[in-house]
Amino acid sequence: MYGIAGVDEIAAPDFAQRLAEDDLQLVDVREPEEVAIANLPNFIHLPLGQYADWADHIFDHLDPSLETIVMCHHGMRSAQMCQWLQRQGFDRTKNLSGGIDAYARLVDNTIPRY
Repeated sequence: MYGIAGVDEIAAPDFAQRLAEDDLQLVDVREPEEVAIANLPNFIHLPLGQYADWADHIFDHLDPSLETIVMCHHGMRSAQMCQWLQRQGFDRTKNLSGGIDAYARLVDNTIPRY
């Protein structure tokens, strides 16, 4: 992936090894119709298209002290979310490189691709 300056990334296989950790905060920024097609458990769903509904209450949804891994379809929207979270004081954000598509290709081929 190409990445965005200032945004740390985690590769899908590395993320898969860490998925069971209790101290991870997982955020999915895809739209509801995308989540209906393919999803991973334990992700907090904050669709970027509904930003106005949740942005002012981000601290009700997420803890800035926890490591936060953000996912979208291919990794661009989640990288943008990581940048925004960093501006809100979240110092431990990581973008899932390649998004759920990379996870489906590299880790779990039972997850539908779209």
